[in-house]
Amino acid sequence: MEKISKKEARKRPEKDIYYLSIARQIAKRATCLRRRFGAIIVKDDAIVASGYNGAPRKMPNCIDLDKCPRELLGISQGERYELCRGVHAEANAIINAARVGANVLDGIMYVFGEDNNGKVVSGRPCKMCRRLIINAGIKEVVVPWEGKAKRYKVENWIKEAKKDPFLELKEKGY
Repeated sequence: MEKISKKEARKRPEKDIYYLSIARQIAKRATCLRRRFGAIIVKDDAIVASGYNGAPRKMPNCIDLDKCPRELLGISQGERYELCRGVHAEANAIINAARVGANVLDGIMYVFGEDNNGKVVSGRPCKMCRRLIINAGIKEVVVPWEGKAKRYKVENWIKEAKKDPFLELKEKGY
């Protein structure tokens, strides 16, 4: 086994990687049978809220029922969210902030996802969560990307929607 120097052992991870690793731990609490996501909201370099994907409070989770309604119906990922029992990690982080009166305006959201095999899932939040993030006033979203961190500026999502408000429909062939 290779020995590392004291200096190397004390090396601090960069902040984006640090916060994504915390979101990864939060994702371990997720109750979805398909994927596990965790999210944290950071403001002024302090974590003000966290959330993971799962059924609403006091309702049965898919992991407890050992069934996923969307899987039973053969629905692909990213489709028919209204049939899902769960609330997304991003939404739960925003909701949890509101429950305790935490200010998320101009905060940064870190989102980590993995599939059931532990493989990292990269990508930006779904369109419903993007809407919530915009309305909450969060300024950036950070996700894992090819072993590093990728930053999305929320103002760019707004610019994209203003440029072509029907882009998502066109991409689906409507």
